[in-house]
Amino acid sequence: MTEFFQSLGMTYEWAWFTATIAGILLIALPLMLAVAMIIYVDRKVWAAINLRRGPNVVGPFGLLQSFADGLKVFLQETIIPSAANKGIFLLAPIITFTVALLAWAVIPFDAGVVLADINVGLLYVLAISSLGVYGVVMSGWASNSKYPFFSAMRAAAQMISYEVSIGFILVCVVLFAGTFNLSGIVAAQQEFGLGIINAYVVHPLIFPIWVMFFISCLAETQRVPFDLTEAESELVAGYQTEYSSMSFALFWLGEYANILLMCSLNTVLFFGGWLPPLDIDLIPWFDVPGIVWFLLKTFFFFFMFSWVMATVPRYRYDQLMRLGWKVFLPMSLFFVVVISGYLMATGHYGAAA
Repeated sequence: MTEFFQSLGMTYEWAWFTATIAGILLIALPLMLAVAMIIYVDRKVWAAINLRRGPNVVGPFGLLQSFADGLKVFLQETIIPSAANKGIFLLAPIITFTVALLAWAVIPFDAGVVLADINVGLLYVLAISSLGVYGVVMSGWASNSKYPFFSAMRAAAQMISYEVSIGFILVCVVLFAGTFNLSGIVAAQQEFGLGIINAYVVHPLIFPIWVMFFISCLAETQRVPFDLTEAESELVAGYQTEYSSMSFALFWLGEYANILLMCSLNTVLFFGGWLPPLDIDLIPWFDVPGIVWFLLKTFFFFFMFSWVMATVPRYRYDQLMRLGWKVFLPMSLFFVVVISGYLMATGHYGAAA
């Protein structure tokens, strides 16, 4: 893209700057549209499982319901509690929303279709996603209300607990791929299973860590059965209870952007990213663009998120923390040792060298 703008007569510096801004907009604007539509899909899936109709009035088949809700919150008044710390109170949703978008800079949608194809892309995602806890804690503290503060402490403990096990799970993927570059991880999955399956998840040592990763993603994004920041009895809406209008909407948008991010990470790390499921020349899906495969796989994982939310009962908070620290952390450490030993025994590292 930089070369294109240079061909228009721009200097390299201005061409690079313009290309970067264009790349950011090409990711951020469709992502915002996708967030609006997946909220609609989320509600439709819940309704279908509960034998209800879901949104069906605003627009054809209710497709414009999310946009109507967005217009409603945009036109509402922003109310700031008189005892709140106004600066931090307004900064918290901005941080939550901004951090949710930053991680998408290194997600590869197709071969070469990535804003920043850096060698430490996986570390970047882990670092950026861990910053989301700051917006949550700031919102709970700045509200100057006990219930949002309790919810913020719960959310912080929950996010930090499951990020630990996610970190060790990602180590297992890096051991197989031999790189932190997300495009490299996808490329390493080509013909991985039986010479025809483009996915890591088919390996018997990787399937259980994918299950742990998927469950940890639910906890990291505070989805059912781990939505303890929005307990129905004592915490009302959670750390965003005191928020209204667009400040509340930014938390909502950031939450769904994070959910889509986790769905895309499932796709990239375990299910072959933009690659077709099977590497067989006889099947005509090689003509399907890679970005279509990426979006289909990501949508499949979002459907699984919605399915779990509509069917699985909520955990107690002590069960949530026990699962993270006493089950997933020891198991992820165990698999790091087992997988590294397996790869050493099979000469994987020697072949990579």
